[in-house]
Amino acid sequence: MKPLQPVSASARALYGVSFFVLFVAVWSAATFGGFVPPLFLASPLAMVGEGANLLIHHGFVFDIAVTVWRVVGGFILAAAIALPLGVMMGAYKPIEAFFEPFVSFARYLPASAFIPLLILWAGIGETQKLLVIFIGSFFQLVLMIAVAVGGVRRDLVDAAYTLGASDRSLVTRVLLPNAAPEIAEILRMVLGWAWTYVIVAELIGSSSGIGHMITDSQALLNTGQIIFGIIVIGIIGLISDFLFKAANERLFPWARL
Repeated sequence: MKPLQPVSASARALYGVSFFVLFVAVWSAATFGGFVPPLFLASPLAMVGEGANLLIHHGFVFDIAVTVWRVVGGFILAAAIALPLGVMMGAYKPIEAFFEPFVSFARYLPASAFIPLLILWAGIGETQKLLVIFIGSFFQLVLMIAVAVGGVRRDLVDAAYTLGASDRSLVTRVLLPNAAPEIAEILRMVLGWAWTYVIVAELIGSSSGIGHMITDSQALLNTGQIIFGIIVIGIIGLISDFLFKAANERLFPWARL
């Protein structure tokens, strides 16, 4: 093993699976061995049983679908506005100078702090939850996209102008194609952050969703259901991450060159 030395795809998969096997083994030893009481940590078998109970008898599939819809809806709304604004900020410095101080200020504000105001303004329905995800994702996306577009190599810009490119064609044919792979990776990362925001939004004033189930399970001291909900979030996030990676490799093959 050497620094920065790549590993094959099969070896990477083996390492990843090995960690999960080790994690479950330690978890099993701690619970089945009696080191941790079931009240504080359910065993893997108890967690699987509680998860099956949720799926079969309590309509947890609907809760999962509702949470996925909230994440996708809020994230798409944030990306649809952040993408053009971020590109404009990265391409045109006066626009960046106008928006960047406020965006830099706003991205440090935790989305959860807005929940009381959003409940007051939008109630406890779907709009409030979508807005929490929007606030948590939008400002991060804008700034990161602006940095990606503004970081395109200067020699490419100079070469485009030398060849007679207009300002508009410079943005559409030089800046965007070069920044597109990095923008796609930014979207992939921020989508992961959006999952943390939706769970926070669902913990307060919600009657459905994974966060709602976790809150109810906490009141019942059912750690098996809580852990199952957390694992479901991780699995969905992992699947979406793999799908994003596959789409990025297919859409931007030049990024691997």
